[in-house]
Amino acid sequence: MSAGYVIAQLKVTNSENYKEYVNKVTEIVKKFDGEYLVRNGEYQSVEGEIKFPRLVVIKFPTYEKALEWYNSDEYKPIKKIRLENSEGSNIIVKGI
Repeated sequence: MSAGYVIAQLKVTNSENYKEYVNKVTEIVKKFDGEYLVRNGEYQSVEGEIKFPRLVVIKFPTYEKALEWYNSDEYKPIKKIRLENSEGSNIIVKGI
């Protein structure tokens, strides 16, 4: 089975409220066997324009598990916090 990856590119619009999301999401990711690979580390833009400077990559054991996490009842209220305090894109992709 292929791993599933959540790749998020974000621009935080309300950093104070966004802290609540960061504090709550980690436990839910762990509950679904997710592992943070990138969580807004040091970076250097080498090509193109960066519209969303915060980058997050989460690895799940399977693509299906990543989708299960994203659509879970546990994540829904936490996702709402992210959506209200940031803008950007989120994709879930099956690894090779």
